[in-house]
Amino acid sequence: MARFNALGANLVAISPQMTKFSRTLKKSKKLTFEILGDPGNQVARQFGLVHSVPEYLRPVYLQFGIDLPRYNADDSWTLPLAARFIIDREAVIRYAETDTDYRVRPEPQQTLKALEALQT
Repeated sequence: MARFNALGANLVAISPQMTKFSRTLKKSKKLTFEILGDPGNQVARQFGLVHSVPEYLRPVYLQFGIDLPRYNADDSWTLPLAARFIIDREAVIRYAETDTDYRVRPEPQQTLKALEALQT
């Protein structure tokens, strides 16, 4: 986190889950950045990042304890794609990365490199 701040950046996460679940996650994982709420995936939808969990996968999610209607307080069964953005003070997106495969996520080191490149 200190390296992000040294580069003039603030790190935040955006999640459709209810605040109480985000707070629990933040505390249990000892996260030092803010998790902002996105009820109904409204922000993710503006970025074109929302996908629906297919009907056939919903029971599988529930078997693993992933109860999206409970966590997100809606029955849409939608999730945002994992994405990373660097947005400057004028609200211009300077860097963006996402993948439709939820297992492929940009490493923090990649984001730091992108921030450093923007500094030059």
